[in-house]
Amino acid sequence: MVTSEDLQSWAAGLDELFARVAPRFGRVEPRRQARAYLVGLLAPVERKNGWQLAEAAGDAQPHRMQRLLNNVRWDPREVRVDLRDYVVEQLGDASGVLIVDETGFVKKGTRSAGVQRQYSGTAGRVENCQLGVFLAYATPSGRALLDAELYLPKSWTGDRARCAQAGIPDSVPFATKPALAAAMLERALDGGVPASWVTADEAYGQDHKFRLLLEKRKVGYVVAVPRSQSLGSGIGYGNTGSRADAVTADAPAQAWKRLSAGDGAKGPRLYDWAMATLPPHAADELGQPGGFQRWLLVRRSLTPNDQGELEMAYYLCFGPAGTPLDQLVRIAGSRWAIEECFQSAKNEVGLDQYQVRRYDGWHRHITLAMLAHAYLVVTAAHAPKARAAWSPSPQPRSAVSWHI
Repeated sequence: MVTSEDLQSWAAGLDELFARVAPRFGRVEPRRQARAYLVGLLAPVERKNGWQLAEAAGDAQPHRMQRLLNNVRWDPREVRVDLRDYVVEQLGDASGVLIVDETGFVKKGTRSAGVQRQYSGTAGRVENCQLGVFLAYATPSGRALLDAELYLPKSWTGDRARCAQAGIPDSVPFATKPALAAAMLERALDGGVPASWVTADEAYGQDHKFRLLLEKRKVGYVVAVPRSQSLGSGIGYGNTGSRADAVTADAPAQAWKRLSAGDGAKGPRLYDWAMATLPPHAADELGQPGGFQRWLLVRRSLTPNDQGELEMAYYLCFGPAGTPLDQLVRIAGSRWAIEECFQSAKNEVGLDQYQVRRYDGWHRHITLAMLAHAYLVVTAAHAPKARAAWSPSPQPRSAVSWHI
C-alpha cells in the first residue's frame, strides 16, 4: 500500500535528482520543460512521444517538447555526467560490473540519423533501424544505464551532406561499436565509477583493442568470444589447436563444475562450467604474485539442442591472479543485467518511443530516458527489503591448465 509518506519521499527524490541537472539547461524555460519531460517519462502515459508527453504536461501542442530535443542549447553528455555521479552515489560498490551491449530501434524511412538495414539483436533479424551502444552498471543494490552512443554506419559517415541534414557534426567520424564502447568505458573509469570487472558479448569480446584497453587499466573482464577465437600461439595441438573449441575438447571430465550464472525467470540458470589458465603473453607480467592472469571460461548446456548437441559458449577472461571459477561465472552471468535495463527502460520510461530524426535529438531523448530509469532504480533500491543477494588438476594435453 502506497502511503502519503511514500509519495512525499518519491517527490523529494525526484526533486533532488533534477536539482543536479537543472543548471545544464541555462534558462528557466528549458529547465522547466526538461523537468516536465522527465515527469512525463515517469508518468503512466501509454506512449512516451512528443504529443502524449505534451498532454501530460498540460500543453495543447508538442512544440515545446520538440524544441527541447531539437533546438534548445544543452549538452546531453554533461547531463550524463550528472547521471553517472547520481548512480554511483546511490548504487556504487567496489564489486560493481560495467556491461556493454547494443539495442536496436526500428525506424521507417532513411532520414533518421544512423538508420539503415542492419542486424538488430532486439528484433533478431535484419531491420531498418538505428543501433545504440550502451553502458550499464550493476551492483548489489541495482543496475542502471550510464552512457550511450548512436552507432553511425559507414554509409552515413561517408556522406557528410547526409550527415549535415541529420545534425551529425563533421567532427564525428566513423567508429566501430567496440570503439564506441571503449570510449564510454574510459569516461566511466576516468569519472571514478567503482568497478572491478567489465563484461560484454562476442561483438566486443573478440576485439583485441577492446580487451587491451582494459588490461592496460588493470580492469578485469569476462567477455564472450566465438568458438573459433584464437588463444595464442603454442596452445593446443594441430593446425586448429589454438582455437577455443579445439582446446576445450581436451578438458578432462573433472574440470566441469555445475554452477548457476544467476537467477532467471525460471530460477537458477544452471550450466556446466570449465576454467583453464592461459599462459602469459611474452613481455607481460601476468601470473606474478599480486599480478593478473588470463583464462578461458567455457559454459556447456545441460540438455542437448534440436541437433542433439550440448551447446557451448566461450569467454576470454582477465583478472587478479587466483580469481576463482565461481566469481568468473558470476561476472559472465551479470551481462544479462543490461538486457533487463533495456526492457525496463523501454517499457517504463519510453527509451525507444522517441520521434526525432536528428543526431542531437536522439542523444537528448535517450539521456532523459536513462535519467528517468535511474530514478526508478534508485527508488526501488531504497525500498524496504530491496537489496538482493549479489549473485553476481590432471596433467593437461596443452599449455593451458584446466582447474580441477
